[in-house]
Amino acid sequence: MGNEAQKSSDRPGKRGSDSPGGVQSVDRAISILEILAREGEAGVSDVAAEIGVHKSTAFRLLAALEERDFVEQSAERGKYRLAFGVLRLASAIPTRIDMVRQSQPIVEGLATHLGETINLAVVREHYAVNVQQARSSAAVASQNWVGQLTPLHATSSGKILLAYMPDEQRDSIIDKAGLPPLTKHTVTSRRALLDELAEVRETGFATAFEELEAGLNAAAVPVRDHTGDVVGALSASGPAFRFDTDWIKGAEADLRLAGSRISHRLGWLEKAARTVSDESVVS
Repeated sequence: MGNEAQKSSDRPGKRGSDSPGGVQSVDRAISILEILAREGEAGVSDVAAEIGVHKSTAFRLLAALEERDFVEQSAERGKYRLAFGVLRLASAIPTRIDMVRQSQPIVEGLATHLGETINLAVVREHYAVNVQQARSSAAVASQNWVGQLTPLHATSSGKILLAYMPDEQRDSIIDKAGLPPLTKHTVTSRRALLDELAEVRETGFATAFEELEAGLNAAAVPVRDHTGDVVGALSASGPAFRFDTDWIKGAEADLRLAGSRISHRLGWLEKAARTVSDESVVS
């Protein structure tokens, strides 16, 4: 009798099973919801192609989601879209997600991986203010930037924040704050800064080489909210003697990945962010 019970509990597909197949099905179902959230609606073939399964598997997953009212078929037969069941889950989430709390494990993991200081900054009036920081053991002597106001034009984070602002807001900030020279490397030409910001907006990556302080370099990427708007900037910084152009090139992919992970946690459903695992900062 005991053997029969054991055999029964080992059968694949049993409710509550932690089998790899069960986890995979959950992962695929969540991917389908994210696809529909991003695209608005999609057919079985589109879903199957994106998650890499046979059409019959995609159909079964969609049918299960439809049974729970998470998806529904649109007027155009064969197309699916999100249904009201999703709202039951969404209503339990606070309307304002704490970006600092959501970013903390990612910021800390990136600092450990890169061995440099990592900061998360947002706009406050005409400054960038650092709201989250992590320092690796190699950077224990570096400055604590949390709560510090830094000029937008002289930091990598500030350049990210400026680059994605509406033109009117950016012009108003520059008019009010000016472009004071903080070191001999600070960009003080409005035209030169605007040209640099246009490139930052195109590439999604900003650098600052000894522009805020002599001997301090930094690089930053954007952090987006659920609408895709840039609401923060994630930066890595360190002493110029080791945090040079080559180091920045080598760390760029990890920095971008961490920025996408934070954005994903804030609800951003851009395709690249969806592929990032929350299990580790880097692959």
